[in-house]
Amino acid sequence: MSEKILVTGGTGYIGSHTVVELITQGFEPIILDNLSNSHEGILDAIQDITGVKPAFYKGDCRDAAIYDKIFSSHQISSVIHFAAFKAVGESVHKPLAYFDNNINGLNQLLIAMDKFSIRNLVFSSSCTVYGDPDDPVVTEETPLKDPQSPYGFTKLAGEKMLENVVRHKKQMRVALLRYFNPIGAHPSGKIGELPQGIPNNLLPYITQTAMGIREKLAVFGNDYATSDGSCIRDYIHVCDVASAHVSAITMMHKKEEAFIDAINIGTGKGTSVLEIIRIFEEVNAIEVNWEFAPRREGDVPEIFAKVDKAEHVLNWNAKFSVRDAVKDAWEWEKKYRKQ
Repeated sequence: MSEKILVTGGTGYIGSHTVVELITQGFEPIILDNLSNSHEGILDAIQDITGVKPAFYKGDCRDAAIYDKIFSSHQISSVIHFAAFKAVGESVHKPLAYFDNNINGLNQLLIAMDKFSIRNLVFSSSCTVYGDPDDPVVTEETPLKDPQSPYGFTKLAGEKMLENVVRHKKQMRVALLRYFNPIGAHPSGKIGELPQGIPNNLLPYITQTAMGIREKLAVFGNDYATSDGSCIRDYIHVCDVASAHVSAITMMHKKEEAFIDAINIGTGKGTSVLEIIRIFEEVNAIEVNWEFAPRREGDVPEIFAKVDKAEHVLNWNAKFSVRDAVKDAWEWEKKYRKQ
């Protein structure tokens, strides 16, 4: 029988791609999602890609009863926890909502995992835990600073919660995957990033502007101490992020003892916002209407990953390029709008 993996937030952007990767590699994902930033039609798209429609539970990650129902009905071996609010800018304006959903949601999950003796957890963390680092190239040993946003704080708080659980209960195996900036879509064009309302992330705003849904893209800041004045990030294809989560599950099978380990998931290369726009226009032969806007609160000027540890511990590295990602994102946008 296939090993069952609970994926919270499994119809979301990264979650749905990870579900596809799990099925492809022979696992049986069970999805929990409240559909606050996705829709149930994603399940059909997953089936179109893989031939399998995963079991789905509509519910909130803060609801103890839904965990009881899932864990009583399925022999779950591991959990991948995506369910969280994730927009840096939005979190600045809604900090209490982010604290409630992201921190309380993780706590309720841990209570349920403890109740049903489920030991393996892959936690969706973020490079925001590094705050504004002294050196833009960060390793897992880079000192963690006060995050620049409430969103970042919730990810740091989640890591600290898990460190304490592992230290004091000495029974969990936890992988903290600190990924950088996921972009792109599945090469099939059947799933991709689909934000509700106005996009908070760069690439869906670019694709929606190119499509004519948004009038103009705002580039937040042109006076950063970077090569072209715009922010620099480590943009990684979402399918690479998905495969890293499955690699983490596989890695856990090789360990008996309790542990917690933080691992950067990125490409090791920084790309500026203006470079992303230029590459998008070049690859897809279309112009994007954009203009500079004031700096956005919570943004860090420059950060990208040192990824040696992921290669060593997970036997993983990024396979796709930024050019692949912007091409796949545009194909997804066009196909979705036709539907």
